[in-house]
Amino acid sequence: MKKLSILLLSLLLITSCQDDSRKEVIDTLAEKYVKLVLAIGPYNSSFVDAYFGPEAWKPTTPPADTLPSADLIKQADQLLNDCSQLSSGKLTKDEQYRLTWLQKQLTAVKTKVEMMGGKTLSFNQEATLLYDANPPTYTAAHFDSLLNKLTTEIPGSGSLSERYASYAKQFIIPQKKLDTVFNVAIAEARKRTNQYFQLPQDENFTLEYVINKAWSGYNYYQGNGQSKIQLNTDFPISIERVIDLSCHEGYPGHHVFMTLLDLNLYQKNGWVEFSIYPLFSPLSLISEGSANYGIEVAFPGTERVRYERDVLFPLAGIDSAQATHYYAIQDLRAKLNYADNEAARNYLNGTFTREEAATWLEKYQLVPHDKALQRTRFFDEYRSYVINYNLGKDLTARHITSLGGTADQPEKRWSLFKALLSRPPVPSEVQK
Repeated sequence: MKKLSILLLSLLLITSCQDDSRKEVIDTLAEKYVKLVLAIGPYNSSFVDAYFGPEAWKPTTPPADTLPSADLIKQADQLLNDCSQLSSGKLTKDEQYRLTWLQKQLTAVKTKVEMMGGKTLSFNQEATLLYDANPPTYTAAHFDSLLNKLTTEIPGSGSLSERYASYAKQFIIPQKKLDTVFNVAIAEARKRTNQYFQLPQDENFTLEYVINKAWSGYNYYQGNGQSKIQLNTDFPISIERVIDLSCHEGYPGHHVFMTLLDLNLYQKNGWVEFSIYPLFSPLSLISEGSANYGIEVAFPGTERVRYERDVLFPLAGIDSAQATHYYAIQDLRAKLNYADNEAARNYLNGTFTREEAATWLEKYQLVPHDKALQRTRFFDEYRSYVINYNLGKDLTARHITSLGGTADQPEKRWSLFKALLSRPPVPSEVQK
């Protein structure tokens, strides 16, 4: 048997059969986990995505000049061992849930520290250890067959990506109208979400427009139902991205997800492990996947097209008569989204150069070269994180559909979606 920590052993020996004792042990493990994540944060600016726990737990001494990886890994190993030992006993459903999440998150934390210390993993190894999911693999032939379906839909001459770029220019939102269009879309997304979620009256977020980022949008959760959302304007924003970003970053996406974790799991239940969000962890697959799936929950099928055609297109000064055809093309483009994973896989595994990865993205994501190069910057910084968007969405959709939350049962789908955000399952349980 592996060595137990002194604290865990003493607590188990004193009152091993009492529910209150087990909760005390798990609370202590959770606190150590939170403090470990906070200790790693100064060595990677992206590592701690959000923290809204006790202020006193934040490190008060400056970080060491170099990452103390051996010590951090030792702490993670001890916590993993303690969780494993405790999991072998009699547990309530809540206790098992907490310990499972702690083990998955700690595995990711340990893996990320090892990577920060120089350990090399393949794309698939990294994705599995960090995000608790196994990404599928697709060949170029798969994406070529999908491109063939787009060929007859997009007018013009030249390569398909060139034709799409020319065609799509008419759907770019003028810079001066951007804020107006986004605010209207956000208000609608919030209204639809609130019909089913009854969010706190004082929840809110600020919206900022930024440049020089590797991503298109980002939600910085501040705690107590407050967020700061930034939208990147390095490249022109097309009309279809408005609903995508409004839902993904706001309602019913990241802002709602973090608010529910904060209010339900942290503040109400006192589960401090949910007061911190290490970005490179299984929680991200659920967060990104549910945020993408939430778009179609809030704006299903033709309802989205109708709303954008009648409301957003006129606000942006875009010809509404083109909406139906444009969204038929977007539906076909969406089927290519796993091409992004393959670009990242090959680039990070060393089988693609940066230029080759960009060329792949130009062809299979139908993006211009400069935007494709921007995407490779995302690969540099976030690596296998890309699986969380498409695989995460597909796993979320499959999970909710399997429970009866189909498109023709919108009330039940909203109910199941809310349940998932309020008490997220670990990814590997959803992927079974």
